[in-house]
Order: sequence, then structure tokens, then C-alpha cells
Amino acid sequence: MSTLSRSFGLHKIVKQHYLSLAKGAECQVTYIWIDKAGENLLCKTRTLEMEPAGIRDVPEWSAYWPDEKITEVVLVPVRMFRDPFTLDPNKLVLCEVLDGNYALTGSNQRSQCVKVMEKVKDFQPWFGMEQEYMLLDLDGKPFGWPSLGLPFTADPCTVGINNMLGRDISISHYRACLYAGINISGTNAEAFPTQWEFQVGPCEGIEVGDHVWMARYILHRVCEDFGVVASLDATPIEEKKHTSGCHTNFSTKEMRSKGGLQYIEEAIARLTKRHSQHLRVYDPHGGADNMIRLTNQSTTSSFQSFSTATASRKVSVRIPDHVSRSGCGYLEDRRPAANCDPYSVMRALAETCLLGFCGFVKFF
Repeated sequence: MSTLSRSFGLHKIVKQHYLSLAKGAECQVTYIWIDKAGENLLCKTRTLEMEPAGIRDVPEWSAYWPDEKITEVVLVPVRMFRDPFTLDPNKLVLCEVLDGNYALTGSNQRSQCVKVMEKVKDFQPWFGMEQEYMLLDLDGKPFGWPSLGLPFTADPCTVGINNMLGRDISISHYRACLYAGINISGTNAEAFPTQWEFQVGPCEGIEVGDHVWMARYILHRVCEDFGVVASLDATPIEEKKHTSGCHTNFSTKEMRSKGGLQYIEEAIARLTKRHSQHLRVYDPHGGADNMIRLTNQSTTSSFQSFSTATASRKVSVRIPDHVSRSGCGYLEDRRPAANCDPYSVMRALAETCLLGFCGFVKFF
């Protein structure tokens, strides 16, 4: 065991003593928000006199913002979860970021997404997101792998220490999300031995974006405890064939009803016409990450052209086999990168599939 690993173990053991100390009715509330880049998360904690009954009981707060024009922003609480790290009655609170005049900051995609979800609420849109991530050591190399190279590859959902690494992290993250109240629906090992996936949803409207961001926060915190880095990079290691995505399932009440396959196919036809526009918002760098990730190799599609099929995983948007056979269900957009902003993905799907081209000039 390395010195660094020993220090992590000692740190966590000692911490349990302090977490067991008695306190009064106070509640520790951790505010969590998306950074200026729209890709990472920040947090800080304050004490409230008592446990908040709902999100309206959590006051706004301020935070430093590294911008030439804005140095301080307002943190506006939007969704509250239980804290799986310091336990009840403590809370995790997801926040939107506004400037001092309560105008949107550049990384705040949630507010605009909420407006679109309100416009399409009669469609009852459901979203499910499949978040892939890679476990890395602090040196940026795959977790637990020798410095001389990659000793083996694996198949998705495989088992065995000779096939997969980091299962304890996946299990711990899963349980922490359930405790927090996140709508996490599953998890599995992926095709690379330190690559994992968890699924969030189905959720209606804005909820899935909130839950994915909080699940990401919990993942990073769990990995702190294990002394490992969770990377959401689209291409986290030098071998570009091992990439990470955030496949997104989408449906409406019509798609989920008998005969819904017709509506799924109509939605895909609309997506065909907006391929490049979607790719611009399916990673936080205007499509640059997906340009490297989507090479039409392994289980990725082509960045240059749109494709669709039933069952195939090498297309832009697919219809799962069981959906085709049952004649209703959902479509799966396989283009979003692992580091995508869920709000941008949700908004793009809703605007293209349900609102035609309305709103696209400003969005794209």
C-alpha cells in the first residue's frame, strides 16, 4: 500500500469520531453549483438553525466567481437532497447561479431549460441518462493499472478482479444516491476495466438534469473517500477507442402509448435535420470533444453524419429492439458526451422533437 493510500485510510477513520459528536437542532446545508466552464461542480457549506422542510426554506447565498466582469454571484437553491456523507438532517442543495442583478451567467443552462420544459409539459417528456465515467489514479493513469501499459480489456457487465477494477466505488455511489433521494435506476461495468456507468431516470421534465448533476457530485465525493479520480472526459485516456458518453433516452406520452413507434420515427426524422446543431451542445466545448469521441469505431457513430437503426449501437440515434417489437417506448440519443450539460441535451431534444425549430436561433 502506498503512503498516499495509507493517508487516505487514516483520514477517513479519524473523521468518524468527529461525525459521531452530538449537536443540537442545527442543520448543515451544502450548496452545490456548476462552475464557469459549465463542466465542473463547486460547493460550500453553511449552518441553518433547523432542518429545512423544503427548498423555500433554504436561503440564497453568494459565492466568488472568477470573471473579469462578475466577481460575485448569487446562489439560488432549486432542489434539495439528503446528505449521504454527514447524514440526516443535513442536506445537499443544488443551486442556479445568477449575477448580482439576477441575470443568467453563461454557464447557467438550467433556467432556459426550465422554460422549454414548461412549453412542452403537455407532452409529458421523460428523460433517462446513462452516465459513463472512468476511474483514474492521481497521476491521470487508469486506476490500478501498471505504468508499462494496459494489461487487458473487458466486456460490459463483466465480473472478476481480472476483468474489472473499482466495483466498491460503484456500489458505494449507488447506495449514496439512493440515500440522497436521487432517481438512480441502475449501474454496470463498462467495456474498459476501470470504466463504469450509472443510469438516472426516467424523470419527467427538468428533474433528470438536477438528479444527474447531483449524482455527479456524489460520485466525486465518494471517489475522494477512496482516493481515486472520477473522470467524465469524453476521451479520458490516450487510447481514443475507449471513450465515455452520456446516452440519453427520450420519450413522450404518445411515444409510450400503443402505436407510439410512429411518433418515435417522426422525432428521429426531425433530429436528422439538426445533427450538427445538436453536436454543438452535446459537450461543453462546442462539439470539440465529440469530434474526437465519435469516430464510427467501437460503439460510437460518426461525428460528420447522422445515422439511425434498430438495435444497433453504432448509430447517432437508435430504437432499442424491444421498443421496435412492442411498437412503443422511447428513442436513445447516443451522441451526448460524458461531460455534457444535461440541461443543454434535454433542451435540444425537446426543441427539435416537440417544438420544431422554434427557439433554435438563440439556443444554437
